[in-house]
Amino acid sequence: MFKTNEYFDGKVKSIAFRTAQKAATVGVMSAGDYVFSTSDKEKMTVVTGELVIRLKGDNEDSRYTAGQSFEVAANSEFEVTVAVDTSYLCEYG
Repeated sequence: MFKTNEYFDGKVKSIAFRTAQKAATVGVMSAGDYVFSTSDKEKMTVVTGELVIRLKGDNEDSRYTAGQSFEVAANSEFEVTVAVDTSYLCEYG
C-alpha cells in the first residue's frame, strides 16, 4: 500500500510505494534549500522542474532537469536547491 511522507514543514511531500524490484517514492518539492540524508543508495530522476544538487564531498553543484537522474550513495547526504516547484521519482537500493 502507499505511504505518504512530509518534510520541511510540508514543502517536500512524497508517496512511497513498492514495485516487484524495489522501493520508490514519487514527490514534489517547493522552491527552497534542503539537506537530505540517505540510508539506502538512491537514484533520483527529475520529472518536471529542476534540481541543483551538491553531493557530500563534492566541491561543485550539478544541475538536473526533466528526464535527468543522479545517484546518491547509501549513508550519505546531499544538498538540494529548488528554484521552481519540481517533481521527482526516487528509487532505493
